[in-house]
Formats: sequence, C-alpha cells, structure tokens
Amino acid sequence: MNTAATNMGGLRDFLESRRFTNFITGVILVNAVTLGLETSPTAMAATGGALQVIDTLCLAIFTLEILAKLVVYRGSFFRSGWNIFDLVIVAIALLPASGPLSVLRAMRILRVLRLLSVVPEMRRVVGSLLAAVPGMSSIAGVMLLLYYVSAVLSTKLFGERFPEWFGSIGESMYTLFQVMTLESWSMGVVRPVMEVYPWAWAFFVPFILVTTFAVVNLVIAVIVNSMQSLQESEERAAAGDAAPQPVRDADLAQDIAALRREIADLKTALDARARPGA
Repeated sequence: MNTAATNMGGLRDFLESRRFTNFITGVILVNAVTLGLETSPTAMAATGGALQVIDTLCLAIFTLEILAKLVVYRGSFFRSGWNIFDLVIVAIALLPASGPLSVLRAMRILRVLRLLSVVPEMRRVVGSLLAAVPGMSSIAGVMLLLYYVSAVLSTKLFGERFPEWFGSIGESMYTLFQVMTLESWSMGVVRPVMEVYPWAWAFFVPFILVTTFAVVNLVIAVIVNSMQSLQESEERAAAGDAAPQPVRDADLAQDIAALRREIADLKTALDARARPGA
C-alpha cells in the first residue's frame, strides 16, 4: 500500500516537474512543424512516411500523458478546465479520420493549442481574456445598439441609391463593419456615397470616431485591466503564502531562547550540587 502511494506520488511529481513540462512543450512544437510540413506536397513526397511516423509518435505521447494524469488525479482531473481542454483535443485526434469523419484529420492541428495549457504565461493571458468577458459583453451590447441604430439610419438615408451596400439592415451592418475596420472605408464606401450625398461625411465620421476609436479602446482597456487585476491577485496570493514565514522564524527564535535559558538553569543547578557542602 505504501509502495503504491509512493509510486503514485513520484508519478505526480514527475508529471508536475518543469522538465516534463518542457518535454511536452517540445513535443507540441515538433508536432506543429510536422503538421505544417504535411500541407506541402514537396515535403510529403520527400519525407511523407517519416512525418506520419512522427505525428503518430507525438499523438502516442499525448495519449500516455492524459492516461497518466487520469491515473494520478482520478476524479480531480476533471476539476481543471485545462485538463478537460487537453482531453478533448487528444480525443478528437484519436477519432478515425476516414469516411465521413475525414474532415477531422484537419483538426489535428488543434493539438498545437495545447501550448495554451502547458505554458503558464499563455494560461495567464487566456485567464485574463475570460475574466474580461463580463466587461466586454456590456461593451458588445453598447456596440450592437450603435450598429443597429446606425444600420437603420444608413438604410433609410442611402439605401435607395446604394442598395448593394445599404439595401437592408443586414447589408448596412456589414458595410458599417467594413467602415469600422477602416478597410477601404474612404475610397471604397464613403467617397462614392458623398458623390451623391455630399453631407454623408456628417454620418460616417462620427460613426468611425465612436466605434473605432472609443468603443474598441474600451475593449482594450477592459482586457488590460483584467490582466492587471489577475496579476495583482497572484501577487497577493504569493505574499499570503510567504507571510507566515517570519512568524515561524520568530517562534523558532523564542523556542531556542527558552531552551538556552533552561540549559543555563540546569547548569547552574548542577554547579550548585557539585560545590562542597552543598
């Protein structure tokens, strides 16, 4: 029983060690390169067999890693979202890539996404993005409202003469999205409209200022604030773990001082008994 527990603890330490993490990271990078080379007919003609062997070996390593984690962590394995993420990716790679499921063969590249769960810095970035979702959802609601109002206005204002861009609310929203991204917004959309409606700039310029420079910057601000909050939380947690150490050191110093006093008292008593006539 003790031997099994010791072996399990050793396996856990191995799976959580920095050396094993670096090894898995290297396997993921190698697999990413091989999957990219498989898209090249020249590379497949020259080393197709070797690439497939490497790909199979990488998949075998990922499968053994998942099985080892299931054995070590058991039920607690599924309490981690990152473990479930890894399990789903490896499970997709194990599905047969033939017949109606042949499209899943292209899904093998998803294994590269395992870097998100292996590299701590990437996990921190993803965590920050997920933590920013509530704030971004509010901003998305504001942006959707602005888009809807602007789409209705542009459809009524420009739809008659430019039905290909503003003929319906859907077409207007797509055109306004192009304008927001600043992709050919001037020569491709706004200037042709201004040739018919010279005052059209009064609609498009405020729209660009509000959506592109204001709302998008708000999204960036929410993400940055989320990353900063996450970092501060990690620093506070680290400080909390380190805080009890001075207390333990102080208690140890008091115990040593008390022990020294007891030794001194004992020595004094022994000296007194050793004196003649005591």
